[in-house]
Amino acid sequence: MLNTDNKDKSAFIAIVGRPNVGKSSILNRLMGQKIAIVSSKPQTTRNRITGVLTQGEYQLVFFDTPGMHKPKTSLGKYMVRSVNESVGGVDCCMLVVEAGKEPGDTELNLIEKFKSMEMPAILAINKIDTLKEKEELMKQIARYSLLYDFDAVVPVSAQDGNGMNELLDELKKQAGEGGHFFDDDTLTDQPERVIVAEIIREKILRLCDREIPHGTAVVIEKMKTRDNGMLDIDATIFCEKETHKRIIIGKNGSMLKKISTFARQDIERFFDCKVFLQTWVKVKEDWRNRAQILQNFGYDEKNFD
Repeated sequence: MLNTDNKDKSAFIAIVGRPNVGKSSILNRLMGQKIAIVSSKPQTTRNRITGVLTQGEYQLVFFDTPGMHKPKTSLGKYMVRSVNESVGGVDCCMLVVEAGKEPGDTELNLIEKFKSMEMPAILAINKIDTLKEKEELMKQIARYSLLYDFDAVVPVSAQDGNGMNELLDELKKQAGEGGHFFDDDTLTDQPERVIVAEIIREKILRLCDREIPHGTAVVIEKMKTRDNGMLDIDATIFCEKETHKRIIIGKNGSMLKKISTFARQDIERFFDCKVFLQTWVKVKEDWRNRAQILQNFGYDEKNFD
């Protein structure tokens, strides 16, 4: 049963910002464990990942959106529309920016959305651990404060956790009475197959470094629990070129083995059980511009127009 006691409070919060500012890292730090995949490459997040954090009377439901960018493919258009939908259906937005960076078109456009919707917003200035001068941070706070009346401005570091408790306190202030929308032990509303696919894709992005662009997708063909509790998973990695396939597989299968090993370890930690993971690599040319394939990979068809 969901907890509908009116003394309990909840808030739906969209985490928005340009690519690679640390939105997913902040979500994971707030949740206390990995919910969204993290990579040094921009536009890592493709889906709205919902993280549910319940602490006592407070329940915060987070949407970790894809980074706002100028789309070049059908997949890119899907990602941008996902952000726009998220901003429209929440109680508060958390705009994440990088410490020491000037406001750009992405930030200005998002702030215009906040203004038009009279949206409560919190500014999280991430990566403060990279700043050399505190004065630089003060100037950045002043610039953003002139652009919008933020409910709070919180400097943080998702890397070392600095400022995260203060950020959480400010987010809780956005919660309104009316009960919790999820069971108190819920962490995410993402299907298990999506979580597994994202974990595998993260390992590809990290281990293949700059050799592989974002033209990879992971489809979970099978997830079945044995009588002894072990989880069997069959996954197919799709890429756009034969050369990419060779890189993902590696010499004598070494790279694919490494991807699978690290992914299996994360999956075991998340589901708290032993996992037998099998992975294959296939080529589907230009899949990011083919609506039918995108639908088959689990992206919402209404966002491809």
